[in-house]
Amino acid sequence: MDPKIKRFFDSVGSFFSGGDQIPWCDPDIILGCEREVIEAAKGDSEEFKSESIMRLSWALVHSKRPEDVQRGIAMVEASLANVGSPLQQREKVYLLAVGYYRSGEYSRSRQLVEQCLEVAPDWRQALVLKKTIEDRIAKDGVIGIGITATAVGLLAGGIAAALSRKK
Repeated sequence: MDPKIKRFFDSVGSFFSGGDQIPWCDPDIILGCEREVIEAAKGDSEEFKSESIMRLSWALVHSKRPEDVQRGIAMVEASLANVGSPLQQREKVYLLAVGYYRSGEYSRSRQLVEQCLEVAPDWRQALVLKKTIEDRIAKDGVIGIGITATAVGLLAGGIAAALSRKK
C-alpha cells in the first residue's frame, strides 16, 4: 500500500478510536514505584529519593485512573519548587502537560507543552504531545459541531411536525 494512503487510513483510524501515542502505565508499575519511594525515604541519598519520586510521578500521570493522574499532577507541581537544572524543569513541565492532557485540561496541557518547546524546540516527545493535544481538540470540536447540528435538526423537525399538525 502506498505510504501516503496508509498514513491517511491510520490517521482516520486513530481519529475514530481516540488513540494517542502517549504510553499508559499499569497499576503494578505504580505500586512498584511507590515501594521504591518508601525504600528511598529510609536511605541517605537525596538523589535516589528525587529520582524515585520522579519515576512515581511519571507513572501516576501516565495512569488510566483519574485519581492517580491527579495525584501525579500534585506531586510534580510540588516538586517544581526545588528544581536544580533546566533539564529537570523541562522534564517536570512535560510531565505536568501529560497529566493535564490525561485529565482533559487540553488548553493547560498545550500551554505547558509550548513552554517545553521554548526550551527545546526539537524535543520529539513534546512535539508528539503537542500534535496529540491539537488532534484531540480538533476531534472534540468536530464532535461538538455534530451534536449541535443534530440538536438543531431535531428541534427544527419537531417544530415542523408541530406546525403541520396545526393545519
